[in-house]
Amino acid sequence: MSVTPTLKSLRDQPFELLAELERRGRAVSAQIAQERPSAREWVGVALKMAGELYLVAREETREVLGVPAALTRVPGAKPWLRGLANVRGQLLPVLDLRQFLGSGVTPSTRNTRVLVVNHREIPAGLMVDEVLGFRRFPESEFTGDAPPTVVRCERYLAGAFRRGDEQWPVLSLRTLVESPNFQDAAA
Repeated sequence: MSVTPTLKSLRDQPFELLAELERRGRAVSAQIAQERPSAREWVGVALKMAGELYLVAREETREVLGVPAALTRVPGAKPWLRGLANVRGQLLPVLDLRQFLGSGVTPSTRNTRVLVVNHREIPAGLMVDEVLGFRRFPESEFTGDAPPTVVRCERYLAGAFRRGDEQWPVLSLRTLVESPNFQDAAA
């Protein structure tokens, strides 16, 4: 039977110290998984539009950016297509999500963010009022019924998570960017 070394005894052996930390981390993760096998978790990005809270699936989001300083206007485009941004050498169409949905223009504040959609064929950055970070919900709190919203985006909702009195509608970015209305950006 092997004796587990103390971390202090491994301070002068960096590789062995890292290996021991990894082994301990895996053991704790396995123990937690055994204790709560039914507690499946959904993780999404929380955002705010027109004073309402929304979620988008983590896997539908590539990254969150500040509003690019330079947006090149696209002639003949609908007003909700704010322009093209050069993001690390790639052109990214930036769209005002509230304006696309018919709920007014997203105000430019220091909290305004661009949510980059993770879609293989349709690059898009969606301007939103604010991104609040990740939110985790047990799958048991999910309901397929989407609540009515001020922003009028019900056709793009994929249900909601309910926690106490709070409702967090789930906005499907895939449904949004694949919709004919979204893809018809010509004025």
